[in-house]
Amino acid sequence: MTRAAEHERAEDRTHQRAYDVVVLGAGPVGENVADRVRAAGLSAAVVEPELVGGECSYWACMPSKALLRPGIVRSEARRVAGLRTHAYGPLDAQDVLAHRDKVVSHWQDDGQVSWVRSVGADLYRGQGRLAGPRRVTVEGPEGDRHVLTARHAVAVCTGSRAVLPDLPGLAGARPWTSREATSAERVPGRLVVVGGGVVGVEMATAWQALGAHVTLLVRGDRLLPRMEPFAGEHVAAALAERGADIRTGTSVSAVVRDGSSGPVTVVLDGGDHVEGDEVLFATGRRPRTEDIGLETIGLEPGSWLAVDDSLRVDGHDWLYAVGDVNHRALLTHQGKYQARIAGAAIAARAEDGADADATDGTPWGPHRATADHAAVPQVVFTDPEAAAVGLSLAEAREAGHRVRAVDLDLSGVAGAGLYAQGYKGHARMVVDLDREVVLGVTFVGPGVGELLHSATIAVAGEVPLSRLWHAVPAYPTISEAWLRLLEAYRDGAGDA
Repeated sequence: MTRAAEHERAEDRTHQRAYDVVVLGAGPVGENVADRVRAAGLSAAVVEPELVGGECSYWACMPSKALLRPGIVRSEARRVAGLRTHAYGPLDAQDVLAHRDKVVSHWQDDGQVSWVRSVGADLYRGQGRLAGPRRVTVEGPEGDRHVLTARHAVAVCTGSRAVLPDLPGLAGARPWTSREATSAERVPGRLVVVGGGVVGVEMATAWQALGAHVTLLVRGDRLLPRMEPFAGEHVAAALAERGADIRTGTSVSAVVRDGSSGPVTVVLDGGDHVEGDEVLFATGRRPRTEDIGLETIGLEPGSWLAVDDSLRVDGHDWLYAVGDVNHRALLTHQGKYQARIAGAAIAARAEDGADADATDGTPWGPHRATADHAAVPQVVFTDPEAAAVGLSLAEAREAGHRVRAVDLDLSGVAGAGLYAQGYKGHARMVVDLDREVVLGVTFVGPGVGELLHSATIAVAGEVPLSRLWHAVPAYPTISEAWLRLLEAYRDGAGDA
């Protein structure tokens, strides 16, 4: 075939279409952007090269919680009278893994595809790339090519991927990242986990409960370094009590796999080593922006995208970056929150003009992602759970606030004693002394994730402590911790 004929054939397979909004990425963030702009009457195209539903649905939030829940329930049963003697057998690992497979729809996205179509958005499968302002090309799986033009906005919602360090032997050792850790088909006898952040401790918790012997290697001096120190201390103590080997202040220098299916040796700085059947690296994430055409609009491929509070990319009035790619808060619920803000901002600007101020005007408040700065909630689904929102004591001081931290041993709360015998937990409330509002709250203990939304409301709403005093917690529940924290503050307790 001549070059002219090849070009003509390629032209025959190129399809052009215009939409009001083009969304790159069909994870929860992209889905929510599309939903919001469609609700506002704008046309939308969604482009996805992998599974519709994204990382959270298939390799992160959903499968990880399916793996974690059985071990946590067993652990709680061991602390309840009448169940303790019946809760010491091993988990049925195959049943847990089968349930995990069901939760992720066996890595089939038919249901998610139907949802996208139900809101009236068009789905394009393939790699989407910017080709200049307001223009996206899609290379489809069958060699077809689509050129999409956005009248108002392109939203980059491509998320992030796990980062593997540059270590000798690592590539040939076939390490796990978060994807392999949540989709593995069997329980490893020995699992080495590198990293003490959220992914590291959750996967250590899950696979230990399923029967793996876990060695946790942490470069820093504690687990969960972005939370209050006591949160990581409680989680570490529980993992160690169940047999995990936790080594802090430890760095990895090389990884060696023995053959194609043999054990893996993790070499540590100083010459020591640890052996396992699998090794999980949970050492950070990077944006999925390396192959989306950023160079065509003067941005650096592979970079995080800086945005304003309406999620619009600096210097580009038509481009939005929503979710992980903007590096504001790498959490699914925050990405979905940002998507709601971005969708409303895009719709407002589409109605009033691209240069309009889209920061006022709806009953739901300004189109600004203010929670990303002051009220980001997060639950770590370990055993015990750790949950936090807002600023830690150290962060509040670093930001220049005059603060007091009020601490509470949760074992003294009546509801905690009923929830589990021998309940262990801790709470901290960080108070702005000048305004007497809550800047941050951290809980650690069984079941504390369900306490977090009340704390989020207090922080996001800047509710004065004088009003919180009249928010009466039901007795006997663990939420009575709020009353005890407020009493302690009133009585002058705490670290000022």
